[in-house]
Amino acid sequence: MRGEPQRTRVLITVMTYPHPSRGHREVVCTAGITDSLEWVRLYPIGYRYGPSHQRFRKYQWIDVDLVAEGHRGDRRKESRRPLPDTIRLLGDPLSTEGNWRERRRIVDAMPHHTLSELEALYDRDRVSLGIVKPGQVVDLEVKPAAEPAWKPRWQALFQQMPLFGEGQKALRKIPYEFRYVFTCERDSRIHRALIEDWELGVLFLKESERLGSDEAAAESVKVMFLERMCAADRDTRFFVGTTLPYNTWLVLGVFWPPRTDDEQMSLLC
Repeated sequence: MRGEPQRTRVLITVMTYPHPSRGHREVVCTAGITDSLEWVRLYPIGYRYGPSHQRFRKYQWIDVDLVAEGHRGDRRKESRRPLPDTIRLLGDPLSTEGNWRERRRIVDAMPHHTLSELEALYDRDRVSLGIVKPGQVVDLEVKPAAEPAWKPRWQALFQQMPLFGEGQKALRKIPYEFRYVFTCERDSRIHRALIEDWELGVLFLKESERLGSDEAAAESVKVMFLERMCAADRDTRFFVGTTLPYNTWLVLGVFWPPRTDDEQMSLLC
């Protein structure tokens, strides 16, 4: 994919928690699966600042023009630079009916790897997105963030008054770090991977407001992302990706459909 931007159909599966940006006010790392079953990373996208008719949701198909080269020298295999004005939503997000049948049809067709295999693929081909099926989810570690507030250079963005257009929207930094501790199917190695899923951040903020306590909100997140999303009756997968420029893998999203009857029986055998 070289030369002119290519019109591409993408099923959005990954959206990370927003981060302030000088050049774009705010950016969200977004990724998805094309209709030819290939991963793409769409960066940068200033999601909350785009028009409402272009604000896609997870598991929604979009059309978008993509430039082959990644943003600012990002040479990871899947990285593309989207032209935000070209985004067009294609229908509603895929349904969860029938044990997430529509979503599973796409996700199940994609290659699944162990995290060790993905690390090797990154070294060889700069592969930087993938799906991991955990063998055992041991824990979800919750620790206070080393920097619970945005650094001064990012805080300054929220204080600037623009001459024209919309100012910087409020964006709280999540004051905790959440890490899955898990093994992969076919691999007993223990991994600890930071979770960057937007849904985790939104849940934390809602629970903090509802409960009046960040500590209680962190516990609610753990219950949801560990006890529910990784329960025995769920066919859990992790959408994972690297953090530029390192071969360090993060959990960018969780896919957690109910197990089918066949899967349930296999656990009992």
